[in-house]
Amino acid sequence: MQGFTKMTQEKRKKVHMISLGCPKNRVDSEVMVGLIQDDGEFDMVGDADQADIVVVNTCGFIDDAKEESINTILEMVERKNVGLLDKVVVSGCLSQRYSGDLEVEIPEVDAILGTKTFTAINEALKGELAEKTYVQPGSFIMDHEVARTNTIRGGTAYLKIAEGCSRSCSYCIIPKIRGTQESRTIDDVVLEAKRLGQSGVKEIILVAQDMTSYGIDLDPKKNRDYLVRLLRRLDEEATEVDWIRMLYMYPWNFTDEVLEILQEENRILPYVDMPLQHINQRILKSMRRNIQRDRQAELIARLRAVDDLVLRTTFIVGYPGETDAEFQELYDWMEEVRFDRVGIFTYSPEEGTPAAEMDGQLPEEVKIARRDALMELQQQISLEKNEEWVGYNTEVIVDGVSEQHEAVLEGRHYGQAPDIDGVVYLSFDYGGDLPTPGDIVEVEIQQATAYDLAGVVIPKERDEGPIRIEEGGVSLAKQ
Repeated sequence: MQGFTKMTQEKRKKVHMISLGCPKNRVDSEVMVGLIQDDGEFDMVGDADQADIVVVNTCGFIDDAKEESINTILEMVERKNVGLLDKVVVSGCLSQRYSGDLEVEIPEVDAILGTKTFTAINEALKGELAEKTYVQPGSFIMDHEVARTNTIRGGTAYLKIAEGCSRSCSYCIIPKIRGTQESRTIDDVVLEAKRLGQSGVKEIILVAQDMTSYGIDLDPKKNRDYLVRLLRRLDEEATEVDWIRMLYMYPWNFTDEVLEILQEENRILPYVDMPLQHINQRILKSMRRNIQRDRQAELIARLRAVDDLVLRTTFIVGYPGETDAEFQELYDWMEEVRFDRVGIFTYSPEEGTPAAEMDGQLPEEVKIARRDALMELQQQISLEKNEEWVGYNTEVIVDGVSEQHEAVLEGRHYGQAPDIDGVVYLSFDYGGDLPTPGDIVEVEIQQATAYDLAGVVIPKERDEGPIRIEEGGVSLAKQ
């Protein structure tokens, strides 16, 4: 009996991590997982049903994200209340922004960590924090020596190169949550990229709140070539990585040198994710976007000149005071430009931002109707653009078994980022071994929908290489 008691007392606690929000937040979750595993006193599990402790890394960016975070916390707290969990720990942007409210309104939460203090995760799990709430201003800055466990399936990993944002967009709360921009050094980012490559990662996705402003805070002269220098170093030195993708490339500081790198034959994918938010000049000015319609249109034209480039953007509809005519201007511009990918968000009034205090707040039904109209337009554009791929070859990185169809493998071509874009469903007309997650294979695209593609993997002995469409379509030569 004494032996049984001793074994029970020494049973290792099982921890499950729930990561909500953006890829940048996911990197923070991966750091926490790495720290937990390094500590050696806990086991990570992939399901809350198996866990003794659940960590919820929250998002607090807009209303929908906050609602998801709160509902997830409440669900885990209910599991604790009925004896299925011992502890619930909350971290991330929501806890950074509303730590006091969380402590009062959901007292069952055992520990609250912020965007700077989440590295105290092991102390929180062990109940060693002096106070339940441990939150400080700003954000934790990664470096290549920090413990981190990659949680992306297949051969992909995110690499966060900067934290925070020094912009003052009228609708955005991120600078108040995450602080002003702090960039990692080029040397440190390259070291992490090389380590990821050595661990088997084939696709690195660079993330930051403001990618094109990377490094400006490191140079008192505000030198704008840091991103260029970083990309060239990564291409030259992270040789075990095949694909390097960038997200959140805002239109300011988008230099000719960055465009040249996207055009060159290298590891940098010709994929641009550039949130534009609107095209009407009055609204852009009110948003404090620091770039007007003419300059945005000029930048789009320069990007379109890059061979094979896939262009993704996001827009906000229902911004305070947005008139029917201003919305129509955005609709017409989307129809004219024909972006490859578009995300549409309804405006969310965030307390503490200038836009939340503006006159002309629009009803939700107006916002939703405008969002739906743009999504319907883009759905047709996306279908037509995807149909241009049919009959041609492209390289695809294999992610693994489809999340929609259990008997099918799926992957992505260079113009598809994980989670935000579509996928390529893979089939095979040959015997032998199937590709494994992380492999990059040649695929003949045979079918298209507005969101996804489907194709047949070409055996290597039949691989004739990528095909370039010279006229009227997609050029797939650069991979």
